[in-house]
Amino acid sequence: MSAQGLDAVIIGGGHNGLVCAWYLARRGLKVAVFERRHLLGGAAVTEEFVPGFRNSTASYTVSLLNPKIIADMDLARHGLRIVERRVANFLPTEDGRALVMGGGETEASIAQFAPGDVSRFADYSRRLEVIADLLRALILTVPPNRTEGTLSGLGELIRAAGLGHRLSRLDMEAQRDLLTLFTRSAGEWLDDTFEAEPLKAVLGFDAVVGNFASPYTPGSAYVLLHHVFGEVNGRKGAWGHAIGGMGAITQAMAAACAEAGVQLFTDSAVCEVLSEKGRATGIVLDDGRTIRARCVVANVHPKLLFDKLVDPAVVPETFSARIRQHKSGSGTFRMNVALSALPRFTARPEGTDHLTAGIIIAPSLAYMDRAWREAWDNGWSSQPIVEMLIPSTLDDSLAPEGAHVASLFCQHVRPDLGKDTNGMRADWPDTRERIARLMIETVDRHAPGFAASVVGHMALGPIDLEERFGLVDGDIFHGRLSLDQLFSARPVLGHADHRMVLPGLYLCGSGAHPGGGVTGAPGHNAAGVILKDFRARRL
Repeated sequence: MSAQGLDAVIIGGGHNGLVCAWYLARRGLKVAVFERRHLLGGAAVTEEFVPGFRNSTASYTVSLLNPKIIADMDLARHGLRIVERRVANFLPTEDGRALVMGGGETEASIAQFAPGDVSRFADYSRRLEVIADLLRALILTVPPNRTEGTLSGLGELIRAAGLGHRLSRLDMEAQRDLLTLFTRSAGEWLDDTFEAEPLKAVLGFDAVVGNFASPYTPGSAYVLLHHVFGEVNGRKGAWGHAIGGMGAITQAMAAACAEAGVQLFTDSAVCEVLSEKGRATGIVLDDGRTIRARCVVANVHPKLLFDKLVDPAVVPETFSARIRQHKSGSGTFRMNVALSALPRFTARPEGTDHLTAGIIIAPSLAYMDRAWREAWDNGWSSQPIVEMLIPSTLDDSLAPEGAHVASLFCQHVRPDLGKDTNGMRADWPDTRERIARLMIETVDRHAPGFAASVVGHMALGPIDLEERFGLVDGDIFHGRLSLDQLFSARPVLGHADHRMVLPGLYLCGSGAHPGGGVTGAPGHNAAGVILKDFRARRL
């Protein structure tokens, strides 16, 4: 290892760490990235899970990746190609019908359930897009930070005034919608807007994705909003697939980083953030080697950073207490499934365009609410929420000819299921397999023969996601997307500017604004702050 004379060391080779590294290196800094696993990419990786079958292991679909980052890093030149789904969403109902969103079918499909919802959906989409546009404008900005001291406070006050001006330009309808979306539940908002249960379900699914909550939990409307500010190839709100899986994104980023001079190290677990004289000065690897740098940038969950890597003696107890109270936890149970044939849904046995969609098995908000309540009480739901994607309908590189792969993103499994005081429970593998069979059977009820077509599978519950990818309690967002952990309060109030309580230590992962999803925004924004501190000779 030749990492010497570094300006920045980055802990974690996930997509945000790679984005941050690239922006720093582009400005002439000497940067090294250290990744614990054998491959770069964090949770955005493509791996073989059954011989001959490859899929995106954890993160599984594209929309939120910021177009500025795609363009700046020239990811297309480095091999990234994203294609749009031919249909956005497909939701089979229990009476044998189906709601189809996109592909030119939206209005007619909604009308079969509630004709009046057609015009209401058009109005809903218009109003939601106004708020989504505001979020898009804020994604690549560092939130106003609560600080102490006249000079720094003045600068933050000016930035807060700019945000206030931007908000004041919204009309009254939009301001009311914004307040609703940040405070109320998605279920209430959708119930107030639509009649058709399948339409409310297909929209409300975004409120429970990776969120161990009911769609009627206050604040879940923001989680819904968090999933709609993306775009694919310039089309707002669209979802797509990266050819080669999500690992194609991070491999393109790694190639861009290498071209910019970033040193990339895998199989290099960090066990400690080195601090001297009250500053972060480097890292210590598991094998005992010390790597020094002018700053340390963490692309890890805030709890892992301060519970495992930073010496508590150099952190004020008031800050440590806040980090201990930082809320995480996802009900996600993630599966990759190898298939010998495409499924045939009772609601639509012919055609394949709908099989490119996000296929949602959850017919109503009430069904989603029951799934959460049962998981809370019993560990998992006997009638789970399942979103299935079949990326091989768009990408034949993932499976042998004639075969397919499916991604199942399932809710709800309680975040602490399978844990005890010593880590993973001995009986967890058996429990995990039992839940995996339930998920396959849930799909099979709507697509008879699906279970028989399964060649093999990989299943990852919350504890597996934590152990493999560092997602504490399986939280795909690096912390709950609640009002007390958003924007200027992410990860905690007073440190929304990526500068952590230990000088020279920065946070560039999803625990910072704007939160989770494969956006690249936290890495982009953190790099801007770090470069500013280098220019000001603070480092």
